[in-house]
Amino acid sequence: MKITVCIGSSCHIKGSRQVVEQLQELIVANELGDKVELGGTFCMGNCQQGVCVTVEDKFFSVTPDTVKEFFETNVKAYL
Repeated sequence: MKITVCIGSSCHIKGSRQVVEQLQELIVANELGDKVELGGTFCMGNCQQGVCVTVEDKFFSVTPDTVKEFFETNVKAYL
């Protein structure tokens, strides 16, 4: 599974660094390093909805406060 987080300026201001760090921690804590590829990209074109995250090309808007729920619902539930 490939997860991509926007690290462009608008998403950075909205907390993309914290989102990436939390996703990294959740991947390790759930021992999913061999099943999940986490990457970054610049602008996804949905700046007003940031932090922009895609899982296998499906778009999500995530905040540092919603990372855990996002991970449980859209990542862990599908592995």
